[in-house]
Amino acid sequence: MTDEATARSGHEGRGWRQAAREALYGPGGFYRRPEGPAGHFRTSVHASPLFAHAVARLLCRVDEALGRPAALDFVDMGAGRGELAGAVLAALPAGVAARARGYAVELAARPAALDERITWLSEPPDTVTGLLFANEWLDNVPVDVAEVDAAGVPRLVRVAADGAERLGEPVSGPDTDWLARWWPLPAEPGLRAELGRPRDLAWAAAVRRVRRGLAVAVDYAHTAGARPPFGTLTGFRKGRETAPVPDGSCDITAHVALDACAAASPPARLLTQRDALHALGVTGARPPLALASTDPAAYVRALASAGEAAELTAPDGLGGFGWLLRPVGVPDPLA
Repeated sequence: MTDEATARSGHEGRGWRQAAREALYGPGGFYRRPEGPAGHFRTSVHASPLFAHAVARLLCRVDEALGRPAALDFVDMGAGRGELAGAVLAALPAGVAARARGYAVELAARPAALDERITWLSEPPDTVTGLLFANEWLDNVPVDVAEVDAAGVPRLVRVAADGAERLGEPVSGPDTDWLARWWPLPAEPGLRAELGRPRDLAWAAAVRRVRRGLAVAVDYAHTAGARPPFGTLTGFRKGRETAPVPDGSCDITAHVALDACAAASPPARLLTQRDALHALGVTGARPPLALASTDPAAYVRALASAGEAAELTAPDGLGGFGWLLRPVGVPDPLA
């Protein structure tokens, strides 16, 4: 992050929050591209239909807690191309599906082949009675990045369109308080943090839309005491991790301080995806070997399903994702 690098970049750059917002969501931004997120990275939704079936079971539990309302909402935040919303509606029992209303919240245009039962929105509905589910949404809420300078002062990182960085002004205002509480940086040059206050605010705003039911955020996460010393800002393009460059050519993402989000809208609790999916019946247990003799085809299907479940619940993979649960007016359906 030298002055020479800044000069080569052609300008002094912007904060990462502004740069990423424009690169991801501006005209021609990454998330407006026709192939959608699935063309570049694989989420739990794409890994296995078991994930959508588990979310459908969770929606059924919310339905029971609500006393089976006349209209049951399922809101898919950061919906990509509506894959999860469509799969959840398809997995519901007939009696629940008849009352369910699906909403996909995304800035890109509505896909032509999307299930007609799903309402496509750029913002969540004003009021939600049911389940608001944000799968890998918060990690794409852009945030600024701070880095400690040679004097031990956390400064905002500025970035040019080609990805060249330099240190800008000291962190100030509410971000100073957030950093001190949630990600205190020792006075060691080069240490970095992502300033997660915009995500706290985005999550709290989404929860406020839930009149009764449950809000869930699922994401790459870390908590106090285990923050990565150099941050997690990165990019993805065509299935591969790459340098984050805010030119619209790649995804720009950073892990989420879910404990800070939880504190922004209490009461809430955190658990791993492994624990959450186990509670919803996704265990990864292998089928009994005897089934191979009595029904070989069923054994092969069950074995494939067990492999998919194992991927979704692997502690060092998707199973290590954080789940943030915030019940509103109902008991915690996973308690």
